Amino acid sequence: MKLEVKNVSKTYKGHVAVHPFTLMVDEGACTGLIGPNGAGKSTLMRLMTGMEEPEIGEILLNDKPISSMKKEIGYLPQYPAFYEWMTAREYLSFMGRLSGIAPFDLEHDTRELLSKVGLSNRSNDRIATFSGGMKQRLGIAQALLHKPSLVIMDEPVSALDPVGRREVLSILEEIKNQTTLIISTHILSDAEEICQRFVMMREGKKVEDAMLQDLLDRYSHPIIRLDAASIDRGWVDHVARLSFVDSVNVTGRSMSILLEDPVRDKGRLLQEALDHSVDIRKFELGRDSLEEIFIRMVTKP
Repeated sequence: MKLEVKNVSKTYKGHVAVHPFTLMVDEGACTGLIGPNGAGKSTLMRLMTGMEEPEIGEILLNDKPISSMKKEIGYLPQYPAFYEWMTAREYLSFMGRLSGIAPFDLEHDTRELLSKVGLSNRSNDRIATFSGGMKQRLGIAQALLHKPSLVIMDEPVSALDPVGRREVLSILEEIKNQTTLIISTHILSDAEEICQRFVMMREGKKVEDAMLQDLLDRYSHPIIRLDAASIDRGWVDHVARLSFVDSVNVTGRSMSILLEDPVRDKGRLLQEALDHSVDIRKFELGRDSLEEIFIRMVTKP
């Protein structure tokens, strides 16, 4: 089903959380909604689910007001709440009855979904005994229980450890081919795996809306990636002051360095590293990632 967000806005106690915002999502698409904390992603998602009403504008699903189409929407909040004294099977059965699913269909669908999210062998265990990743998988099962045409997930992997993230990403990779999917996240390396399109927000406004490859083609620059045994703060400051260096980004023991002219200046940068006795593990010319593009766009004045 096609989702249309038409010039919606939302304000809380005088603070504009979402400025007039327009978005169209076609049926079958997988869209990543990205932005720093406080960008308005969660507010926009609550508007798209019909949980909150915008001050202005309208949201349509298949040309009908979102308020009349809630049964077609599955929603996973950032922090899903469970009745932890229930078992996984009991919880899905309870939520299915609230959604009006027929008993025979509900029993079949519960069993099928628990298998899909890898919880069949824990279906009769209390939710209180589940790990974070298992609870997130159960939340996904609940969002899919009534076979929605549109599934909206708010930060589905951000609170998980690497194993839990990989489990959930595998499920999302499968279900994105079965429904229209919108995911908010700030873990962009994960989002790149499953989303074809990205909508970028900052301070409640849309600052970019493009397919992944188009974003990379338009904004990605040649950069030097330098990995070292250790990264000294003084060395980073020195590199940032070099006349031929435009910007420096440091993650752990890895540096991404944007040069004025990479072909001309990469040798000069390498010599600077050698002169400062940097224990280089990797030095290569590449292109910056979606995460690096994102950081530039949301931090620029």
